[in-house]
Amino acid sequence: MQITEQATEQTTKQATNRTANETPAAPAAAGPAAAAGHWLIGGDLPVRRMGFGAMRLPSRTWDEPPHDPRNARAVLRRAVELGVDHIDTAAFYFYKDLAANDFIREALHPYPEGLVIATKVGPDRDRDHNWLTPADPAKLKADVHRNLRQLGVDHLDLVYLRFHAHEGPGDGRFEALAELREQGLIRHLGVSNATPEQLAEAQAVAPVAAVQNKYSPVYRDADADAMVDLCARQNIAFVPFYPLGGTGAPHLDGLARVAERHGATAAQVGLAWSLAVSPVMLAIPGTSSLAHLEENVAAAGLRLDPADLAELGATG
Repeated sequence: MQITEQATEQTTKQATNRTANETPAAPAAAGPAAAAGHWLIGGDLPVRRMGFGAMRLPSRTWDEPPHDPRNARAVLRRAVELGVDHIDTAAFYFYKDLAANDFIREALHPYPEGLVIATKVGPDRDRDHNWLTPADPAKLKADVHRNLRQLGVDHLDLVYLRFHAHEGPGDGRFEALAELREQGLIRHLGVSNATPEQLAEAQAVAPVAAVQNKYSPVYRDADADAMVDLCARQNIAFVPFYPLGGTGAPHLDGLARVAERHGATAAQVGLAWSLAVSPVMLAIPGTSSLAHLEENVAAAGLRLDPADLAELGATG
């Protein structure tokens, strides 16, 4: 596997709410994540194209036993050491009293310069793990403030409005987020689980800097490919959730053969495929495993050739 070597300059940062034997994060000026290149979210917010998704930090799934908080914080600190500067989270990423936003604040605050934290609003869950009615404008604003408090920041870099089926930005929902953007509480807005029509409706209200939809080597169709192409034409970041299919290493004809040729894992090839599909693609693979984190970030330096992409059915 061909990985670009990057020198890492480490700067010790103090974080809050750690146990005595936990080491602060050492943010990297460069690292393996830098090999993926970068993108300017909204034209002015630089991030490396290999990021990290925080959903799995509290527990593997919504209902499975909790993970060790010390391990969750260690994963976050290591991600930053590896050069990750884009973390995706949400206030509804929690298991009982363990919340991804709390882990992020505890592990990384005060945040390294240049670290971008994206969150999303719309869905929510109660403490019994039941999904609640999608948020109305007032609830959306309250959820933004909840994220601000949990993360310990005075503004959010990127906030997605996540849609359920057949929802739209109407009823003042995207307008509510646009108001918070005008107030300086949000830097950029995005949409998640969106159709091209929903994207256009949102854009009629305020600029949309990113789209977060399901997309992977094992989950793509003509509609999904069309959304990626639409984002590319408009210079909108496309941030796939479940970039490995949501179940670990993807299963796809030819994937094992490509992985074997490169001396890589199937998951690494899946991530490299995502990055190769379009320059607007930002990967945010999530894990609670330090070993898997290292593997995922190393995929930033894996270059697939045209034959590999053809075998995997890439569109880009």
